[in-house]
Amino acid sequence: MIRIWTGIPLWQRVFVALVLGMLLGVFWPAAGLAIDWLGELFVRLIRMLIIPLVFTTLIAGIVSLDSIRKLGRIGLLTVGVYLLTTLIAIAIGVILATLFKPGTGVDFGGSEAMVLQSAMTLEERLLGIIPVNPVAAMAEGDVLPVIFFALIFGVGLLMAGEKGELAGKVFQSLADGVLQITHIIMEVAPFGVLALIATAVAERGLASLVSILELAVLVYVGCLLHIFLVQAGLVRLLAGLSAVKFMKGIVDAQLVAFSSALSSATLPVSMTVARENLGIKPSVAGSVLPLGVTVNMDGTALYVGILSVFGAQAFGVELGFTEYLLITLTTTLVSIGAASVPSAVLFLIATVFSGIGMTTEQTAIIVGFILPFDRFLDMIRTAVNVTGDLAAATIVARRTGEIDLAVYEAEPER
Repeated sequence: MIRIWTGIPLWQRVFVALVLGMLLGVFWPAAGLAIDWLGELFVRLIRMLIIPLVFTTLIAGIVSLDSIRKLGRIGLLTVGVYLLTTLIAIAIGVILATLFKPGTGVDFGGSEAMVLQSAMTLEERLLGIIPVNPVAAMAEGDVLPVIFFALIFGVGLLMAGEKGELAGKVFQSLADGVLQITHIIMEVAPFGVLALIATAVAERGLASLVSILELAVLVYVGCLLHIFLVQAGLVRLLAGLSAVKFMKGIVDAQLVAFSSALSSATLPVSMTVARENLGIKPSVAGSVLPLGVTVNMDGTALYVGILSVFGAQAFGVELGFTEYLLITLTTTLVSIGAASVPSAVLFLIATVFSGIGMTTEQTAIIVGFILPFDRFLDMIRTAVNVTGDLAAATIVARRTGEIDLAVYEAEPER
């Protein structure tokens, strides 16, 4: 039975589990809630790997590069691609909401205003990148400071030349070991996905989506357009690689992202598919993907763009060129500052809403209206976030020659 089980492609097992979890949550919600612990167990297992994976793979990747100049080129390309896709995502969200007007005539009856947390300022975000204590940052699971320290450490080993070679080999071995653990954990992914979906549906119920059906459909349509036309399209346009091969290679990461609604928890899976299905070398996979988890939020940007226009329409706020520009700029900052945990962005949108003249009370009402079923919307935008990370990694790897084209063109191993 084990041979039969492992012989089925992982994405097929995860997809079937996703469907079964949805059915279980709808028709037997008590059972869906009862297996909540199984989903939490799966999330804990993959979260367990995030810091070791980021730290070891980033250092190993930097050490494998030929020069500091190549590292700088990778960094500039990464930031450029992330910024481009984020701006396109915002544009898609704003255009769709402007055309279809989901906020016109919406009824907020029964919605309870929520207390909002303030968004992190740019200064706080920049200072937070540099860890006062790298070990403490690792213990707290704070990814961005760990990336910064690993980057500096890796550069130091690269500059040390022959004296740093031994340490570099150690980190390369550690990175390979952590990735092998990922393979083990992914064998239980179908069970974790089933529990996560069953619990989400049992808690909220699909019927709850009816009250915001138009908004939900718009978010899903926008996200799917961004995945297939923009992210996959840029892989074809900027990297000159098959978009179909790209989509087939990342399906495991997309399904885990969709079911967990956690970009950070999907990182170990993203690292695995990047190296084994897309042929992206550790120098790029180990640097671009961890950074993407913290700063590249295409799905979040698209969602906030739609939600901003939705809120303005609902409360009759007029939007002109200046307001649309403010939405674009502030959404970019908010999407970067959003934590990679479910629904975190809802408590950060006050910055965007205040920029277009909406009051705190109006913002709180919209958050209270969206929050009960935001999990279903968060799932698709997390899939967009993860797809964007992998698309950027593929483009950067291709442009810098850090990709094995034979692996990319081959059928993905499951």
